[in-house]
Amino acid sequence: MFEAVEELVGEHADLEKKLADPSVHADQANARKLNKRYAELTPIIGTYRSWKQTGEDIETAREFAADPTDASAGDFAAEAKALEKQRDELTEKLRLLLVPRDPSDDKDVILEIKAGAGGDESALFAGDLLRMYLRYAERVGWKTEIIDATESELGGYKDVQVAVKTKGGNGATEPGQGVWARLKYEGGVHRVQRVPSTESQGRIHTSAAGVLVTPEAEEVDVEIHANDLRIDVYRSSGPGGQSVNTTDSAVRITHLPTGVVASCQNEKSQLQNKEQAMRILRSRLLAAAQEEAERNAADVRRSQVRTVDRSEKIRTYNFPENRISDHRVGFKAYNLDQVLDGELAAVIQACVDADSAAKLAAA
Repeated sequence: MFEAVEELVGEHADLEKKLADPSVHADQANARKLNKRYAELTPIIGTYRSWKQTGEDIETAREFAADPTDASAGDFAAEAKALEKQRDELTEKLRLLLVPRDPSDDKDVILEIKAGAGGDESALFAGDLLRMYLRYAERVGWKTEIIDATESELGGYKDVQVAVKTKGGNGATEPGQGVWARLKYEGGVHRVQRVPSTESQGRIHTSAAGVLVTPEAEEVDVEIHANDLRIDVYRSSGPGGQSVNTTDSAVRITHLPTGVVASCQNEKSQLQNKEQAMRILRSRLLAAAQEEAERNAADVRRSQVRTVDRSEKIRTYNFPENRISDHRVGFKAYNLDQVLDGELAAVIQACVDADSAAKLAAA
C-alpha cells in the first residue's frame, strides 16, 4: 500500500548523511533547505517504520496463537487483535502524513478583518472576531501584533490588520504546524445574527465582516545557475557607433528560463563588465520574483473575499441560539460564547480534516 514510501526512506537516509557532513553547513541556505526537507520526512519515516514493525509483530503473534500445544495461545490471539487495531491507526496516520502539503503551511500570516454590510453592528462584530483570533493565538502560543487599525465610533473596527507569528517568528518548528496551516481556512465572509445593543425593538439583525489571511512574505532570494545563462561578448561602442574599444570587452548576459537580459560596456575589462552585468541581472530577477510573490499573495486575498456581502458567507455566528456553523464543511456547534473566547480549535480542525479528505480522495 505504501510502496512509494521506500523512496522517501532512501531520500531521508541520504539527507541524514549530507547533514552529518560539516562542509554542507558552509552553505547556510542549502543547509536550511536540507534541514527543512529532513524535518518534513522524519515523521513520515518514523510512522512507516512503526507500521512495518507492527505488521511483523502481528504475524508473529498469529503464529503463536495458532499453535494448539501452546498454553498461551489465547493471550497471543488477544495480542494479535490489539496489534491489528494499532496498525489500522498507524495506516490512517501514514495516509494523512502522505497527503500533499501546502508549501506555505509553515509560514506566519497577516490577518485582516474588514467591516462590511451592517454599519456599526458590522464594525462591532469585526471587533469580536479580532478578540476571538487574539485569544486563540494566545491559547496556542502564537505572538500577535496589531499593525494598523481604524476604529469605529462605537468601539468596533472598520478595518484592522494583525501579524500572527509562531514563537520563533520564522514559521513552525514542525512541518504543517505554522500559523498559515491553521488560519488559512478563516479567509472569507463571516456572518453574524444577533440583537444589536442599539436595537430597541429586540429584533435580530444580520451583518457581515470579511477576514483576509495571507502568508507573510519572506525575503525573496534568487538562485542563478550557470547553465541557465548565455553570455555574449562584443566590442564596446560610443555615441554614433564610434568604436571606443578595440577588444570584445562588452558583455551581454541572457537568463534563458526568463528571457531577462542585462548588459554592460562601461568598464575597461571584460571581467569587470561581466561582474556588473551579473549584478544588474540578479537585481532584475529579484524584482521579478518579488512581483510574482506579491501577485500570488494578491490572488489569495482576492479569492477569499470578493465582496463583504451577507450572501457570500463561509460561517454564521448565531447569538440567539449560541450556535456557530461553518457552511463549507457542515460543522455546527452550540458553544458560540466559548468559540468567541478563543476556543476555535474544533472549528478549524473540521476544515483541516475536510481538506485532508479531499486531497486523499484526489490522490
